[in-house]
Amino acid sequence: MYLWRSVGIAEPTNLGGKTSAIFAMPTRILRLVGLLLGFSAAGLLVSPAEAQTCVSQKFSNNKLFQHCSNLSTLSSTLHWTYDADGSLAVAFVAAPAASDGWISWAINPSGSGMVGAQSLIAFKQAGGSVTVKPFRLNSYQSVEQKNLTLEVSDMSAESSGGQMMLFATFRLPVNWTTVNQVWQVGRSVAAGRPQIHDFQSANLNAKGTLDLVAAQTGGSTGGGDSRIRKRNIHGILNAVSWGILFPVGIIIVRYLRTFESADPVWFYLHVGCQISAYAIGVAGWSTGLQLGSKSKGLQYTSHRNLGIALFSLATLQLFALFLRPKKEHKLRFYWNIYHHGVGYAILIMGIINVFKGLNILDPEKKWKSAYIIAIGILGGVALFLEAITWIVVLKRRSSKSTKPYNGQQTI
Repeated sequence: MYLWRSVGIAEPTNLGGKTSAIFAMPTRILRLVGLLLGFSAAGLLVSPAEAQTCVSQKFSNNKLFQHCSNLSTLSSTLHWTYDADGSLAVAFVAAPAASDGWISWAINPSGSGMVGAQSLIAFKQAGGSVTVKPFRLNSYQSVEQKNLTLEVSDMSAESSGGQMMLFATFRLPVNWTTVNQVWQVGRSVAAGRPQIHDFQSANLNAKGTLDLVAAQTGGSTGGGDSRIRKRNIHGILNAVSWGILFPVGIIIVRYLRTFESADPVWFYLHVGCQISAYAIGVAGWSTGLQLGSKSKGLQYTSHRNLGIALFSLATLQLFALFLRPKKEHKLRFYWNIYHHGVGYAILIMGIINVFKGLNILDPEKKWKSAYIIAIGILGGVALFLEAITWIVVLKRRSSKSTKPYNGQQTI
């Protein structure tokens, strides 16, 4: 009641058992809006149980890996991507035993323990920067800084929040399906050489097997697949919503309403399409918020801000249905300007943000090409219908102007 008065519109009155109002808002749509908002609120909840797993870890260099695992000891994690050609990219994360200590991750081609391991060790240099260097662990007393027998590249290291992270890419024999891994942390480094680590139970049990084939075929990976899957779901939902359904809804309302025979079908098609797009967009948006909450160190600022703006405008557009004056009302003209303006803003921003998301996900080229083709088809359909509707409108105006005047002509 007060809402209607505040915009200068008379509140609904009951006439002859029927409610007369200037608002055209079906009850079913109102209920659906309420359900959508409820689902969107539920989708924003983030499970606290996932907060401290490898899934929540991000890297400042924006590196992404297909899999990750919480290792059994030393509060450490391993992220990795394995390709069939033998390329194994890894990121090992652990806190050194002391602030000036070191961390290490190794592959042992000949055994399951420390001796014979091909190791990468990360530690702070004198200037405070973190470096990673290769070491061969020939015996319990002999640790030799030397190139590994395994080919390794892209070695780097960093530190953040008391943890160190080392990165590298190994070239493994293509027939290897598993590797024996060994990991460790130590307290000190002297003259560029890591000093001996503790011999507690956690240190002695810091070894295991990494099954490359099982990881590739969906074996237990400690949650890394879940993160990649959520990213893909986020991308698909938003591409379908902002990038496909919203443009289709605008095409429907712009061109179908030109044809008198399509009234009021075009309206319900338009509303149904946009509400579906909004529902899918809310799901994609909430998935993005969940991903963002687990990546405090990784920010895609423009993509995030456009996503927030899109959700806000779409929500505003949906609630604008509550204030949709009837066609004959004096405010309908201004409502149309607002509604069309916001709608076209969502259209443009949505397509831009889909391309930003594709650049972030960096999928195979065919997926970006497929979306470009889809948008191209929609654009072609729009251009075709634009021409057809102009022809219809011009013919309609021409027929009206050539009708004989039925009144009396005066001289």
